[in-house]
Amino acid sequence: MKTIPPLLAVMLSVNCVLTGCQSPKAASAPAASTAAQAVRNNCYSLLHQLLEDEKNVRLLLFIKREQEDVNQLIKKISANSGAGAKLLEEFARHDPAIRLDDFRLPLGEIATRAAIAATKKQELLGQSGEQFELSLLLTQLQALSYAWHLAKVAGENEAQPERAQALAGVSADMQHLYNEVFGLLRSRTK
Repeated sequence: MKTIPPLLAVMLSVNCVLTGCQSPKAASAPAASTAAQAVRNNCYSLLHQLLEDEKNVRLLLFIKREQEDVNQLIKKISANSGAGAKLLEEFARHDPAIRLDDFRLPLGEIATRAAIAATKKQELLGQSGEQFELSLLLTQLQALSYAWHLAKVAGENEAQPERAQALAGVSADMQHLYNEVFGLLRSRTK
């Protein structure tokens, strides 16, 4: 029997919740709520960007060959990331106070992230076999840890309980995937 992943179950129940989940207007919110909303929007934006990138990691499967267990895990990461990105887009569609383009990163951080991404891309495309798999798993470990914690912080700063619960589900899914990648990585390094 096939089980429904926690993120999918949350997404199915969120559909009915979205229509009543409007955030309070920023102008009427006290300073603490405005700060929480800014943190939430920043986390939503960074999480959405990361999930959009992660949903495409499966494209590597078209140009690289890896063992079946790595292949299946990468497909799972892509699917969960795509579902998470769509969830955030639904939140933003139903609540104009949610921003998915509020990155607020210093220019040095933006440049550093671009340099890291370029290096990782070059490494992954230039490797094959076991070296490629280990590099890919390490990259996924870092990305999943970041997604897990972004979703957690976004949920902690979300005023709507239903959305906070959905974000806790995204966080739990990313943590579970992180643990799967960690386990697979450990099995490869023994």
